[in-house]
Amino acid sequence: MSSVNYNVLGLVFSSMHESFVNVLTERRTMGSIPFGGRYRLVDFPLSNFVNSGITKVGVITKSNYGSLLDHIGSGRDWDLSRKKGGLHLLPPYSHTGGGIYKGRLDALSNIWSFVEHSKEKYVILANCDVVTTIDFAPVIRQHEETGADITLVYGHGYYDGDTNRSTTILQFNEDNTLKDVLVAPRIKGECKQWLDMFIISKELLREIVLAARSDNSFSFTRKILQDKESEYKIMGYEHEGLFMRIDGLLSYYEANKMLLDSETRNAIFKYKTPVYTKVGDNAPVKYGLESNIKNSLIADGCIIEGTVENSILFRGVKVGKGAVVKDSVIMQGTVIGEDCTVSSIVADKNVEICNGKSLTAAVSCPLYVPKNNKIKD
Repeated sequence: MSSVNYNVLGLVFSSMHESFVNVLTERRTMGSIPFGGRYRLVDFPLSNFVNSGITKVGVITKSNYGSLLDHIGSGRDWDLSRKKGGLHLLPPYSHTGGGIYKGRLDALSNIWSFVEHSKEKYVILANCDVVTTIDFAPVIRQHEETGADITLVYGHGYYDGDTNRSTTILQFNEDNTLKDVLVAPRIKGECKQWLDMFIISKELLREIVLAARSDNSFSFTRKILQDKESEYKIMGYEHEGLFMRIDGLLSYYEANKMLLDSETRNAIFKYKTPVYTKVGDNAPVKYGLESNIKNSLIADGCIIEGTVENSILFRGVKVGKGAVVKDSVIMQGTVIGEDCTVSSIVADKNVEICNGKSLTAAVSCPLYVPKNNKIKD
């Protein structure tokens, strides 16, 4: 962990872009979507802040945030339960009325009193829909050395406008100042993709938020990055690490499956900068005499008596005798009965698939089974 940086406040938007994964966020917020067998998406920005020495973090909620509150609690598992700084849960309310904020600027306007009373000079803002490991220390250093008003963190990777619906593409001048911003353009190819992370001084953020409040602006991307890029010195910082964007059921499924590759796991879960999460008091995995496991991630508390291949099983999953689970993501507490065949599905929490049932889909179009469903017909 980096030395404590008392000059930077971290803000996490727990619900940004959740409409793109509406099947997973119908009963939960984006930040509480389970990922990788034992994590939630909010674990990644929280861990990135803590590992960068940023120990005062606000989590901006919106709706369906009960499971999020249960998961992060006091912030103890991220070492954010402390008298000075620590974790702050910021409840949803719209300054413009209606009870629910409409965009990033509206959300910031709602919780501005928290930011205003913070003593930190800079604010780093991040979403929960990008899975990556990043050290913010070099971002802060570049921001100060260049004298930038805003520094946007981006990654270089392949972009497909037909599927990457929540991605913003950035273009920069030769001096690394922002040239153009394209929101979900219909193009394909290698692009500089904004990772929805940026650093800004609290003073400038105050100016932007108060101006947005007066003219009812909601979108930071359109109001600032597109409309006023010439008024501010906006620069880019390239994050060279691996990143995965969750902007649909398929991208969620594929991101989980990517963790079966050891190089991907090592790029996301680094020894020196671990990803912290809520600790569960579960027993070790119990493997039956007839179990057969191939290239899978199995979380603690599972009971496996059948075959599991190329799959991710969360805590407490049960796979009965003679059952075959392939190319699937099975969330916490799901029970797969005896002699079942399951292939290319995403089963939400506490699903029950009764004995002898078959659920199969194509890898390119996984089948989603909602939370608490019982498959018996």
